[in-house]
Amino acid sequence: NDMALVNDMTSLSPYESLYSMCKTQHSDSTPLLHNGHGNGLQGNRAPPLLRPPSSRVAAPHSPAQNIRRSQPMHILAVRRLQEEEQQVRPASLPAIPNPFPELCSPAGSPTLSPASLPQPADAHIIKVFSEDGVGKVVEVPADMTARDVCQLLVYKSHCLDDNCWTLVEHHPLFGLERCLEDHELVVQVQACMPPESKFLFRKNYAKYEFFRNPLNFFPEQMVAWLCWLSSPLQNFLNSSRCPEIQGFLYMKDTGRKSWKKLYMFLRRSGLYYSTKGMSKEPRHLQLLSDLEESNVFTVTTGRKMYNAPTDYQFCIKPSKSRTDVKELKMLCADDEQSRTCWMTAFRVLKYGMLLYQNYKIPHQRKSANPNFTTPVRSVSENSLVAMDFSGRTGRVIDNPEEAMSAAMEEGHNWRKRSQRMNALGNPSPLHPSSLNSVIHRTQLWFHGRIMREESHRMIMQQGQVDGLFLLRDSQSNPKAFVLTLCHHQKIRHFQILPHEEDGQIFFSLDDGSTKFADLIHLVEFYQLNRGVLPCKLKHPCTMVAL
Repeated sequence: NDMALVNDMTSLSPYESLYSMCKTQHSDSTPLLHNGHGNGLQGNRAPPLLRPPSSRVAAPHSPAQNIRRSQPMHILAVRRLQEEEQQVRPASLPAIPNPFPELCSPAGSPTLSPASLPQPADAHIIKVFSEDGVGKVVEVPADMTARDVCQLLVYKSHCLDDNCWTLVEHHPLFGLERCLEDHELVVQVQACMPPESKFLFRKNYAKYEFFRNPLNFFPEQMVAWLCWLSSPLQNFLNSSRCPEIQGFLYMKDTGRKSWKKLYMFLRRSGLYYSTKGMSKEPRHLQLLSDLEESNVFTVTTGRKMYNAPTDYQFCIKPSKSRTDVKELKMLCADDEQSRTCWMTAFRVLKYGMLLYQNYKIPHQRKSANPNFTTPVRSVSENSLVAMDFSGRTGRVIDNPEEAMSAAMEEGHNWRKRSQRMNALGNPSPLHPSSLNSVIHRTQLWFHGRIMREESHRMIMQQGQVDGLFLLRDSQSNPKAFVLTLCHHQKIRHFQILPHEEDGQIFFSLDDGSTKFADLIHLVEFYQLNRGVLPCKLKHPCTMVAL
């Protein structure tokens, strides 16, 4: 039994192999020192962590053998084993199977290699500026479109994605700017821009508004084919026969400050002007610019820079031209509606069905993912109507007179509600710290003390569509406010006056007939009801900081 026990204990191969390695390689090593003496072991006992298990039952050995076994040489052996593992580990890993061998080189390779993986496209650095002058650096691949860049900026800036954001190509030296189409490659556009030019990030509600309301963009007197307006616009984008836009425009002479009034025709083949009155004969038509290699820009510097006859200027600039002023075709219309018609028709005739596909992509994306969508809806996209909730179920008020009476009743209810809150001990609106007097300053549609001209500029930059609005402080009355509203491409201003009643301040647009406790209630009311305004409030004019 004792011999069997000894054989069982001595059969522990891991420990024996380890100590045998230490013994053979380091047999002449110096004994372990203890308190400065050569023979530091007490009673020939090895330390508990270093003594092999077989020594507890093995026969007595000589002191020299015990000393050699007490050496901590197994640390070197462990390090050697670790080094061997590091050398063997890469070869011992299993190969990753390639699920797509036909995509690798050489063809049919069973494993993935770094050379076979797709390499990222060349990235370019661009800087995009917001309307407050703050810039943001963006890394843009060569195949990234303007829509993709806008989506990236919307995500990083935590903006509401209502598909109205756009990149603007801005040339400050010439006073020109245009909105990039959603399918344009940003890197290619930047390659044709001079160093002083830059990209802007802002909203443009009129980008695709002509698909929804073509009559507002194309007056009948300017369209040669009137049946074009009676059908959806997209039906004619791929047809062989496309209507032309015609009318008078002012054209600036190259190298001079004078302007000539000429009768022009815009067709798919280009922009022509007649050398003889309003004649359409081919021998009287002169090509001014083609559409494929040109872009249309808005002039933002007013009349003084180019000595224009009116304020409604636009420019046709070659796509690959950088700073050559002689290549710019400066044009001027009689009114804003004419200018909008010419510029919109230029885009429609140049891009055709591609423009309509850009317009439909956001709607297709919403319908394709109805259960997983980002919060892209905004007040401007909703259908806001007057509702009656007095009964068991709500109903839409179609009668305008009934809607007006309901609006007045709702205004009185808001006034009673504020009076009741004041009676319960809430602070009076007359108090400077009242929430009602400052809560509107947190809204995106409120822009504080800006000038009348600045409000015009903001409305024009974000697209002169019906219902585009903003609120600002009044310049003439420090206690009043001004509502700036766009309707039929005309900008109008409505003063919001304060009215005091029973010690409280209310705001009204109609001389006190409909009163509101604060400006937020006023805006929400006129988003549902037109009231005394020419149209409902639909699109807030906002500015975003990148």
